[in-house]
Amino acid sequence: MTVAVVAAPHHDARRRRRTGSEFCIELGLVNNMPDAALERTERQFFNLLGAAANDLLVRVSFFSLPGIPRGEEGRHHFYRNNYRGAHELQAAGLDALIVTGTEPRVPDLRLEPYWPELAQLFDWIAADGPACVFSCLAAHAAVLHYDGVERQRLPEKRFGVFEHVVAGHDYFTQKLAPPIKVAHSRWNEVGETALAGCGYRILTWTPDAGVDLFVKRQRNDLLFCQGHSEYDPATLGREYRRDVRRYLKGESGDYPPLPANYFTPAEAAQLKLFAARARAERHESLMDDFPAIRRRPESGWQPPAASVYRAWLQQIVEAKRSRRTRPRPAALSALAKAS
Repeated sequence: MTVAVVAAPHHDARRRRRTGSEFCIELGLVNNMPDAALERTERQFFNLLGAAANDLLVRVSFFSLPGIPRGEEGRHHFYRNNYRGAHELQAAGLDALIVTGTEPRVPDLRLEPYWPELAQLFDWIAADGPACVFSCLAAHAAVLHYDGVERQRLPEKRFGVFEHVVAGHDYFTQKLAPPIKVAHSRWNEVGETALAGCGYRILTWTPDAGVDLFVKRQRNDLLFCQGHSEYDPATLGREYRRDVRRYLKGESGDYPPLPANYFTPAEAAQLKLFAARARAERHESLMDDFPAIRRRPESGWQPPAASVYRAWLQQIVEAKRSRRTRPRPAALSALAKAS
């Protein structure tokens, strides 16, 4: 098996390569994550795409929205890794696109400083762009822009690992074997009724966490996920620790809930004892006593995610092959012979 998921610097002239009998897929990653998570997000999507690719060659180019506030760390990362602005997407010759979420700063996404650029990106994707996956907050922003579907604030953070079922037969989910584990980390959601009313097809769902995957069939399929199929096994633990620190520093008002179905019973018991102490003594120095969390060597959510991404990549390859083998119009064939 030959698997290749590689970064593609923008000056590389060898685009449109093939490997074996399959076309190379030119994929763009619009990475909107905060500075500290940029590199980790790249690695997570590389791992997921690598698990999904099989014998396909996937070459990844990086893009960003200039309107997302960045510090020195983020700007340096962009320079080192050949990021390009979103305005260069149209000329990049992409076959596929992934748009990530970011941490929201205001409840109404339309008031975010980057919203005009993001809306312009969504318009291009719908009218002329390639097949696209929208991840988490990007999914919320896209359905808001396309159909006015408003996300709803949850009573508490939807956080943890939840088992989903396949809501209906579809190309993207035909090889999934339920129950399907999905990692979630979000304060808002878009609901099944609102999505279905606007023509979105629900692919995976659970009563405990709502909709994960859904799709809208247009010129190219638009695939949306509210969960985080790209997360590595340790991400939920890191996020919980980060949220605890924010509470102790006074940056958030409520102590964070434990991620559901993630920690071992022994870890959960220790963390609950720490939570009681943190509420009583609230100070950042307590993080020195934060309980040890065992290393998680694998996640239960990557295999089903890889299956969905494999179907998505294969659909893109089949579309490329179809375009390549499609007979040319008679007038063009005659012109070719004459020349």
